[in-house]
Amino acid sequence: LELGESLEEAAARELYEEAGLRAGSFRFITLLSGKDMYYKYPHGDEIYNVMAVYEALDVTGTPSIQDDEGLELRYFSIDRRIDGINPYAEMTLRKAGYIKSGWA
Repeated sequence: LELGESLEEAAARELYEEAGLRAGSFRFITLLSGKDMYYKYPHGDEIYNVMAVYEALDVTGTPSIQDDEGLELRYFSIDRRIDGINPYAEMTLRKAGYIKSGWA
């Protein structure tokens, strides 16, 4: 969060900064925290996240990488396993209830 920013404002800002997309609104899904929210970035920084998960609704724009943090950006169906998915992203989707055990 930036100073004085709400969670929804942060979600909107991050969606645009990371993907070049805008959302008409956001739906709160869940709050994730705890020991399994540990993450070590490729450059070595280590963190324990507290993550508010929102679903972006009425999204407009074309996905495009806006910074030096991403290599590829595109939509995926969560009806089947995503080849090469980042384990942390998979855990986040699972904890938020988007994917279940036996994800094929």
